Amino acid sequence: MKTKSSNIVSWLTIVIGVMVIMVSATVTVVPVYAAQFAEARIFFEYNSTDNDLGVHVFLDAEDWNTLSIIHPNGQKIFEVATKEGFKKYGLTEMSFEGAEPPLTEVPLQELLAQFPKGKYKFIGTTISGTRLESMVQLSHAVPAGPKVSAVQNGVNSLTISWEPVTAPAKGFPEERIEIVGYQVIVGSFQVTLPASCRSIKVPEEYFRTLKHGKHMFEVLAIDASGNQTITESSFVKK
Repeated sequence: MKTKSSNIVSWLTIVIGVMVIMVSATVTVVPVYAAQFAEARIFFEYNSTDNDLGVHVFLDAEDWNTLSIIHPNGQKIFEVATKEGFKKYGLTEMSFEGAEPPLTEVPLQELLAQFPKGKYKFIGTTISGTRLESMVQLSHAVPAGPKVSAVQNGVNSLTISWEPVTAPAKGFPEERIEIVGYQVIVGSFQVTLPASCRSIKVPEEYFRTLKHGKHMFEVLAIDASGNQTITESSFVKK
């Protein structure tokens, strides 16, 4: 016949045994952190000459095969998944731009409402199953278009100049503008210059290849936010 003390010992043995089992079954949960894209950007490009506005996206990562972009309101606004060979081996860089409707047809405020300033989440996966995730800021700080000029000096010399940009484009939100560079494009010649530059001489070797007559060129003002504004103009090679 068991005594009261032996019953207590038996219950203690059971309780301790259950605790050991519970401790043994406990799993340490280690949080899983996604890797980031090597580069991810979303920005506005405004053409001050044509008065149109579009949204551009650029991203870079090694061997990814799915991509989603999430709006600040939580809605998915872009999604792509590769197939066949691209699914097996993956992609690296990708860039695309949305349509650029004239602001005379689609009001500026309507476009800005569709793409409000804020954080957009880029989510992807690689061919090895690694999750990629980056939070990317979209700003409404859109610079004014630079005032430009082009002067031909001699037979094979052209200098393109522009005035500094310090304010937002007319009609755009009164956001602070901080120009970090200017880009000049003449045909296939393209160069990005520091914000302190005000002119560039087109290389004679390139200018010599242009036919006589009218040629277009562009100067872009690039804001620290990534947003950029184009001014288009032309010169006549004599």
